[in-house]
Amino acid sequence: MKHYLALPAAAAVLAFASCENPADKTTKAEVKQSVDKTTDSAGGTKYVFTPESKIEFTGSKVTGSHDGGFKAFSGYFNVKDGKPVGNDHKVTIEMSSTYAKDQEKLTAHLKSPDFFDVEKYPQTTFDVTELKENSPTSYTVSGNFKLHGVEKNISFPAEVTKNGDNVKIKSTFNINRKDFGIVYAGKADDLIRDEVVIRLDLEAKPGAAGASGT
Repeated sequence: MKHYLALPAAAAVLAFASCENPADKTTKAEVKQSVDKTTDSAGGTKYVFTPESKIEFTGSKVTGSHDGGFKAFSGYFNVKDGKPVGNDHKVTIEMSSTYAKDQEKLTAHLKSPDFFDVEKYPQTTFDVTELKENSPTSYTVSGNFKLHGVEKNISFPAEVTKNGDNVKIKSTFNINRKDFGIVYAGKADDLIRDEVVIRLDLEAKPGAAGASGT
């Protein structure tokens, strides 16, 4: 009898787990209108992304979630005394390099007009407007984020560390895709959530090679 009672309970737990929103465990990026900026390197040295850098995301719907990322992107930090300085920091993503892990069909759908519409919007950019140091390794990063032809200023927390010539910036946060005009709802019984988790794991070295990605 105990086994029969346990089966519905286990099924209920699995169903609940599949419905969890991954964004609930991350920080929501603050979103404002894009801002004008005067670029200032603050006397830093340009550190360019290495091939070990990663930009990934997780999207979800009521029945589960999907992980993906971008295989081609480039960018740089300006670093002085082991810390990012000024506001001359930028990331450029080639949207045709979008992928969904183990989901070739989903990869094609993400590139379509329902989502990123990569033919119309081939690049996504993040151009830093301000860095706020909260502690020696903790920062609040703000920048103009242009996705799907919509540009807004977003702010999120990041961790910055230095090891030898390497500087790393890591962050996990979420944005609302509808803020950037991506409004595809999905099927009536399998609705897509608005929140998308973004994971940055960026490594840079002075004078490193250009393009980066997984």
